Amino acid sequence: MTVKLAELDLTPPVFLAPLAGITDLPFRNLVSKFGAGLVVSEMVASQEMVQAKPGVRERAELGFDSANTSVQIAGRDAYWMGEAARMVESNGARLIDINMGCPAKKVVNGYSGSALLKDLDHALTLIEAVVAAVKIPVTLKTRLGWDDDLLNAPELAKRAEAAGIQMITIHGRTRCQFYKGRADWVAINRVKEAVAIPVIANGDVLGPETARTALEKSGADGVMIGRGAQGQPWVLAQVSAALYGTDEPEVPKGADFADMVAAHYEEMLSFYGETLGGRVARKHLGWYMDRVQTPPDLRKSILTERAPAAVLTRLPEALLPHDRIAA
Repeated sequence: MTVKLAELDLTPPVFLAPLAGITDLPFRNLVSKFGAGLVVSEMVASQEMVQAKPGVRERAELGFDSANTSVQIAGRDAYWMGEAARMVESNGARLIDINMGCPAKKVVNGYSGSALLKDLDHALTLIEAVVAAVKIPVTLKTRLGWDDDLLNAPELAKRAEAAGIQMITIHGRTRCQFYKGRADWVAINRVKEAVAIPVIANGDVLGPETARTALEKSGADGVMIGRGAQGQPWVLAQVSAALYGTDEPEVPKGADFADMVAAHYEEMLSFYGETLGGRVARKHLGWYMDRVQTPPDLRKSILTERAPAAVLTRLPEALLPHDRIAA
């Protein structure tokens, strides 16, 4: 199974969702090593990226030369969205994704992300500006609607397709749900029926079984996994193997698992520097230790330790004796 966008073949159609503060370059690299049809960068604000405010351009530049990386941009102004798209393309990106689904208050209050679901005419001006600015494929990620009274994703999808969007990913919740309740995969089918372009199902896809059910109920062309990959970067490859017959990944256990976690930790330190890297790494280390049921006191001591050498020394102690990793 392949999702084809212009000259890009996204195979298999099991993609890593953009998650702020999580899908950075070290994590995307790790997921890609196990196998993924596409990984998406953390969302970057278009105007800030063009104006090169600290930290934003750096995040956007990651993965520009990678065939399976999409750079996701967000914003509320057509000029800045177009300029950001040009910058992304000129730096070698092969795919751009527009975020119209982020539910975070600071994004919505800036009239970006899922706030655009309340004004489809304005949303289309942003889509048209990005599509007109570049030659590479442009995709869209959004939600079912703003709330239960405004479920307008099918209308947005139709208009986006007419404007040149080549693929759309739908998180099966409204903005007002945030991440509560359950994703409505059946509702994604209404988007699938409204357009001819590929539709990707997102929301509560945690492994092979939920991925299979999401595809069956939505009729989508593929799935996108976000929170389900936390602490288990191999899960996309497991889904691909179960649904599309690709090679089953070798899930690291015991010493191999500890080595993988240590390598991920060291890559974060190298990428961000020791101080920031240590802070960013805590969430990932926490998820890894949760998987193996590290004793609470030991878990806390590692997550509060600031010296990288001490963390690396204690990781085997935290991971190996309590190796209960689910296959």
